[in-house]
Amino acid sequence: MKILLLGASGQVGWELQRSLAPLGELVMPARTAPGNPVADLERPDTLLPLVRQVGPQVIVNAAAYTAVDRAESDAEAAHRVNALAPGELARAARECGALLVHYSTDYVFDGSGSRPWRETDATGPLNAYGRTKLDGERRIAAEWDRHLILRTSWVYGTRGGNFMKTMLRLAAERERLRVVDDQVGAPTGADLLADLTAHAIRATLADPARAGLYHAAAAGETSWNGYARLVLDAALGLGLALRARPDGVEPVTSDAFPTPARRPLNSRLDTSRLRDAFDLAPPPWQHGVLRALAELVPPESSPA
Repeated sequence: MKILLLGASGQVGWELQRSLAPLGELVMPARTAPGNPVADLERPDTLLPLVRQVGPQVIVNAAAYTAVDRAESDAEAAHRVNALAPGELARAARECGALLVHYSTDYVFDGSGSRPWRETDATGPLNAYGRTKLDGERRIAAEWDRHLILRTSWVYGTRGGNFMKTMLRLAAERERLRVVDDQVGAPTGADLLADLTAHAIRATLADPARAGLYHAAAAGETSWNGYARLVLDAALGLGLALRARPDGVEPVTSDAFPTPARRPLNSRLDTSRLRDAFDLAPPPWQHGVLRALAELVPPESSPA
């Protein structure tokens, strides 16, 4: 089986390289790759020729425009990557009969209430990023029913920048931190999301009736403030020298950090449909965060 993986260099794409490898041959085009297939989601018209060239049985789109605040002033670029490109991929998938896997976000909701969002709940994005991701979902659904759309939240990985690295850097510099406490969700590791994807692909290829829209996130919930406190507590336990302690993380509201794009307060996602359809049990969010933190803390910082 041939799998076309887009966005392989991102934090989710990097983990997908590992989780999808046992399923078949991976084709991983880059934006510029002399002699190899080229993928540029900012030019959606190039995607159909790419898919025709590769001839995959599965297309996994882990590429996206994720600069949430910049999207407010760069909505056209975000729309090309997050909406037009997924629609073209769905058209290409239909032409070759491939299963299309695409990632979406809790930002398609307005963040009201405190109940975890279900797949059937009404959407209402608060920002340009969320609107473009929702448009991408709809274009896929309208074009090709053999798809898996996985909405997730608060994705992190050990590659590149992430919230944990920021907290550790700031905690090494300062004795007190101010972190938002009124936004609630589930930090979801890129490795967990990649593993869930591989399981879902295998099951859907065996039973196409499993195709559709799912919420995929770690279990449980926390605020960014609770997330930061866990990171500092665990880092101290690993022997990392920090000035700030967990009780030095001050809770503040989102108003304390104005941003161009509004963030939803409630990012909880109900994963019941995913768990039931694929017989999966996403672990608590703390499990993945602690594991990633153990990878991030240098061995020489840990006690012997």
